Amino acid sequence: MLHCYIGTSGWNYNHWKGVFYPTDLPSTEWLKFYSKFFSTVEINYSFYRLPEKRNFEQWRDEVPENFVFAVKASRYLTHQKKLKDPKEPLERIITHARGLGEKLGPILYQLPPRWKVDLERLQEFLNLLPNDIRHVMEFRDGSWLIDEVFDLLKKYHVGYCIMSAPDLPRVMQITAPFAYIRMHSGGYDTESNYEEPQLEWWAEQVKEMLRSVDVYVYFNNDYKGFAVQNAKRLKELVET
Repeated sequence: MLHCYIGTSGWNYNHWKGVFYPTDLPSTEWLKFYSKFFSTVEINYSFYRLPEKRNFEQWRDEVPENFVFAVKASRYLTHQKKLKDPKEPLERIITHARGLGEKLGPILYQLPPRWKVDLERLQEFLNLLPNDIRHVMEFRDGSWLIDEVFDLLKKYHVGYCIMSAPDLPRVMQITAPFAYIRMHSGGYDTESNYEEPQLEWWAEQVKEMLRSVDVYVYFNNDYKGFAVQNAKRLKELVET
């Protein structure tokens, strides 16, 4: 049975108090509250600072059995080292993330803008990825969006991150047994909020993908709590 996971990129936002979280709810209870509405979340904090394994274990124990975490890999690996000599930082990320146990979903590797395609380095990196975990690549430079890259991802069963934002290319490419979508912004004129026609269009895309693969969708437009509102609405549209 194929699954659809729709949530947000992160949950620990102070400006969601009064918008999503009750004003009197302590932040230590936010994840439990969040998990009442969504079955997945993307851990974005790990991009800036890798949490200890015990933190992942704590998060694992705070959510229901069917909850899934995606984990964004450290910028040290993706932005500072640009995947060079990746073995040690990759092992560290994966060892910590395994603290989530069966609730560990895909690990996302977001490459930096203005770093041009490097097929040799990409293949060396992909060859190190353990195949019992799902992995996703997000390319922020257009030079990576070529057949040779997509063919490598397919060879290693690694996902391509489909991106949604006015200034990012929308390439509806699926390279693995799952699709991974990051909803960064609905537009400048809406303060990044996604309007109903946009969500309806994406719901149709997700429904079509669900015919053949699992789908993960994460809204990253946390400003004013738009991510929560948009994720809730997309869930409703996909389920109808």
